[in-house]
Amino acid sequence: MAEVNNSSIDLRSGFCKSNSIFYSKRNPVPLPPNQNLNVTTFISSRAHHGKIAFIDAATGRHLTFSELWQAVDSVAECLSDMGIRKGHVILLLSPNSIFFPIVCLAVMSLGAVITTTNPLNTPGEIAKQVGDSKPVLAFTITELVPKLAGSNLPIVLLDNESKTKTAPNHQASKIVTTLQEMMRKQPENESRVRDRVNQDDTATLLYSSGTTGASKGVVTSHHNLIAMVQTIVGRFKLEEGNHTFICTVPMFHIYGLATFAFGLLASGSTVVLLSKFDMHEMLSSIAKYKATYLPLVPPILVALINGADQIRPKYDLSSLHSVICGGAPLSKEVIEGFVQKYPTVTILQGYGLTESTGIGASTDSLEESRRYGTAGKLSPSMEAKIVDPDSGEALSVNRTGELWLKGPAIMKGYFSNPEATTSTLDSEGWLRTGDLCYIDEDGFIFVVDRLKELIKYKGYQVPPAELEALLLTHPEISDVAVIPFPDREVGQYPMAYVVRKAGSALSERSVMDFVAKQVAPYKRVRKVAFVASIPKNQSGKILRKDLIKLATSKL
Repeated sequence: MAEVNNSSIDLRSGFCKSNSIFYSKRNPVPLPPNQNLNVTTFISSRAHHGKIAFIDAATGRHLTFSELWQAVDSVAECLSDMGIRKGHVILLLSPNSIFFPIVCLAVMSLGAVITTTNPLNTPGEIAKQVGDSKPVLAFTITELVPKLAGSNLPIVLLDNESKTKTAPNHQASKIVTTLQEMMRKQPENESRVRDRVNQDDTATLLYSSGTTGASKGVVTSHHNLIAMVQTIVGRFKLEEGNHTFICTVPMFHIYGLATFAFGLLASGSTVVLLSKFDMHEMLSSIAKYKATYLPLVPPILVALINGADQIRPKYDLSSLHSVICGGAPLSKEVIEGFVQKYPTVTILQGYGLTESTGIGASTDSLEESRRYGTAGKLSPSMEAKIVDPDSGEALSVNRTGELWLKGPAIMKGYFSNPEATTSTLDSEGWLRTGDLCYIDEDGFIFVVDRLKELIKYKGYQVPPAELEALLLTHPEISDVAVIPFPDREVGQYPMAYVVRKAGSALSERSVMDFVAKQVAPYKRVRKVAFVASIPKNQSGKILRKDLIKLATSKL
């Protein structure tokens, strides 16, 4: 942290008048001083009392901590024997599995780099990532092998005992071994020479969701991941007893990877993995494994509230201590609806980006979550600025501007993309998040909108989130998305995609009138379309680009 006179920091908000920086009010995370350290060694050397690391919810198969670390050693040695060295990129294409973390930890222990991709991606999208990141080897499951057909990569199968069993013939020649065969190797060569890995070396290359333009590889260092691990362990006070987490979120995504493949291992917690989201499997796993924590995204939370009267008599959720929601801030209605239906469960929230290794802000108690609409307080060791997008001036408390973040978890940059890096990271290491926010007098961050998604009507800025929040108060509307619609005269005007509640015959005109009565004239919705559902990504964010494409394709 930069040297700063503590007397000039406001203790309530964390705002420092002398440099216009907001400082985190949470205790800073302890970071190891040894620079020659990789994240795998850091996690494996943490002392804890945990026994079981991972459980596969579908099969009940589990890995103890000792089995896990033995497997990591065996796989790392096999990779080393195959010629994998520091800086080599390894592609992991797989749904959630208890083997996912083994691959990641083994690869990173050698100083090689893991890049993950969504199993739902098309072969074309995967080929694009392969072309950009240039991996030398891929780990995948039999079913997904055809998606790598054009890549020419040697493949390790995650789901077979031996490589001769069920590989599709046309790809059989590319399959070099299986993970099971690698795990059976007894690590012998204790003194083998490994490349020295520094905290500043690259550990992962995750591709950011691309909701703000073309998908880009986010370069995350071992130092970034160690800071993230320390933040997670400290946040949930996990040293104080054994905890079981249900993993409903994909591990190829920063939220799933950072929390479940890495962070929780350091605390000795048990992770129960769902290979894909299934409501019944999730709820029965909570009951079966006495889970204490349930991380999820807003749509699942809403489903828990709406289905509570059927869920509570059927499943024993008495062990559940907290739900942790990421992806989008929760409204008062959702928080209070949940508290009413599940009074013994605390609701926590988190805000982060791939570029900030999944951390940035969080609410760590029900009291904090009851600052309705907040993304939380700054994470430990994180600093923030609120910057006026037009003038570049750093703003004070309760003023809205772009949120800039700085701290030990901020990425190194975008892979092979200096242009995108310099437009996102400044020379002092400040990350421009692209989120319009303000920080209140108690240090709570509120996300007003995406900077890129502002609608410009005759030069006026109209935040879609504001109109969406208003429309959701209409008794006959169940979901909504507002987008900019191009217009020659005014530039853009707000258009609403509306999902009507069952049985509603709401008209376009009545939607427009409902808004017009409550906003300034330039914010009025001037076009309405009714749809069955609003497209969203896996973390619950509206895919506005898809809706803009849909709206403008008819022009």
